[in-house]
Amino acid sequence: MALKSSKKIETNVYELEVSVDAKTWEDAIDQAYNKAKKDIQLPGFRKGKAPKAMIFKQYGKEAFYNDAIDIVFPEAVDAAIKEAGLELVDSPFDGDVKEIGAEGVTFTFKATVKPEIKLGKYKGLTVEACSVEVTEAEIDEKIEQMRDRSARLVEVDRKVKNGDLTVIDFVGSVDGVEFDGGKAEEFELEIGSGSFIPGFEDQIIGHKAGDEFDINVKFPEEYAPELAGKDAVFAIKLHSVKEKELPAVDDEFVKDVSEFDTVKELREDTKKHLLEHKQEHANQEIDEGLAKELAAIVDGEIPEVMYEREIDEAMQNFAYQIQQAGMDPDMYLQYTGMSVDDLRAQFKERAEVQVKARLALDKVAELEKIEVSDDDIKARYEEMAKMYEVEVSVVENAFPKDQMAKDIKGGKALDIVRGAAKITSEKPAKKAPAKKEAAEKKAPAKKAPAKKAPAEKKAPAKKAPAEKKPAAKKAPAKKADK
Repeated sequence: MALKSSKKIETNVYELEVSVDAKTWEDAIDQAYNKAKKDIQLPGFRKGKAPKAMIFKQYGKEAFYNDAIDIVFPEAVDAAIKEAGLELVDSPFDGDVKEIGAEGVTFTFKATVKPEIKLGKYKGLTVEACSVEVTEAEIDEKIEQMRDRSARLVEVDRKVKNGDLTVIDFVGSVDGVEFDGGKAEEFELEIGSGSFIPGFEDQIIGHKAGDEFDINVKFPEEYAPELAGKDAVFAIKLHSVKEKELPAVDDEFVKDVSEFDTVKELREDTKKHLLEHKQEHANQEIDEGLAKELAAIVDGEIPEVMYEREIDEAMQNFAYQIQQAGMDPDMYLQYTGMSVDDLRAQFKERAEVQVKARLALDKVAELEKIEVSDDDIKARYEEMAKMYEVEVSVVENAFPKDQMAKDIKGGKALDIVRGAAKITSEKPAKKAPAKKEAAEKKAPAKKAPAKKAPAEKKAPAKKAPAEKKPAAKKAPAKKADK
């Protein structure tokens, strides 16, 4: 196999011509034959037992050309791209066979490559960071949460008030007809939790155990279509009322809920973790601000497919998060009244910032002559193996070495940019609108899913931290015409 030519035909698009020699081509035809022979039957022979020579004579080798091209195409394309020294940002496309026969095959294909960019001044960028301070009130709030988790529930004989845990039966109906999901028995509902549609929990307040009564509510307009905006009645039977009995914050409490012996030690540890969390958040804000600033100083024509790929990944991550929270992504869109296109549009500005920022960091690495050593890669593999609690070999198989090196190089470039940046608590002044700046990186401004008719509330499952996994190498999007 050999690269015959590689020429730029338009911005960021190359056309490559590749030839496959006769021996490689013959081997591919044989592989195609061996794969298909079990299904071939000739008169006088059992299925799959006809000699190759007779099959070739009967049908001609040309009958196996299509499958043979499928065999040689991916490897030939990869070799040609490598020989041409191109870095692709999408799968090759528009494959076209020019010559084919006993002497081999020649074909062309097109490829979208990483764009060449110019980068403005990347040292001295100004970004805003949040304050990293912890107040006594914040420490108190964390300890109060620990008290709440350790609280005992005690049944009380009084009227329901906000914060109580109630045990209820309920049956919901619209125009006298019960609806799906609107019925439960001995359901535990914390008053004030906001678990049910607006007005439901408020109307339980003031009742006592043993009371049977109706609640009148109106479903929100953004609710599921079959119930949206409709008036509903819930028949309630209140079985019991429980209140939380909170433990005193003393040394005995500390020993029960932590590894420490005194309140003082617990408060010091709580402050330490709050500081770490705030510092992590501040660092994230700094990096997001730098990404925006870097994106704004990138000059070049970026292939649209790079943005689309970034949006695709954001959509996948978002769907995963929705599923982890116990909700179907399609149902989420239905509840929020959004379409897939609406959601993709909300990710677009963020995708533009991320793509341009990565290109900018690649350029910084080039200008700063950043190198990545084998020791750097080894250390990263070991760090990730420890994080995921797996063998290093598992991480090495999941993250190719060349992609890992690229990620490390980008991280070193970001360190340079961050180290030279001006971090301030004041918002940076707006730049003159000479050209459109990249929008601030943020998750889509999505509506919260409308609250359902009473149903048990599920806690979102935690998502394990994961380093971005490089996309698997794909075969050309459009194979050569055969």
